[in-house]
Amino acid sequence: MSTELPSRSRALLSAAHVVVVASTYNEKYTSALLENCLDELKQSGNRITVDVVRVPGAFEVPVTVKRAIVKAKPEEQPDVVIALGVILRGSTAHADLIGTAITNQLLSISCDHVVPVIHEVLLLEDEQQAFARCIASALNRGREAARAAVTMLHMLEDQGDLQSMVRRNARVDRTGSIMH
Repeated sequence: MSTELPSRSRALLSAAHVVVVASTYNEKYTSALLENCLDELKQSGNRITVDVVRVPGAFEVPVTVKRAIVKAKPEEQPDVVIALGVILRGSTAHADLIGTAITNQLLSISCDHVVPVIHEVLLLEDEQQAFARCIASALNRGREAARAAVTMLHMLEDQGDLQSMVRRNARVDRTGSIMH
């Protein structure tokens, strides 16, 4: 398990669009993940437009990620999607089955559509682990997801894949702030 957040990246030269799909199940933790993720994206100093979609549970995350990619108008196509959720293990194999299914689907969607999907649908043992990863600051996976997304945006920008974002600047505030 990683015990530190990745460092912040340099500012992007281009505008970018990120979609965050977050479960509401285990809301105390998923809302904290989302809040930390959005806060980190704001602090990144980048011109990132963020759209947030909330879904009932972790199992609904992959289909919503796919819809965000496949159903988007060309000018609203996400450059990166962040998937957030919390699954707490119980006394049956249900959580493991859900976690594996979600992981497989998110990887498949990302590879099939060539859109990076940052996977932070967490499969955790208990609420103590959930607190440490979602609410506490040292291991916060919401912040980690945002930093990973910005790192992927840099890679896309370096490869020239964010150039179409220039046409989307109408959706980005001239000061470079995140718009919801």
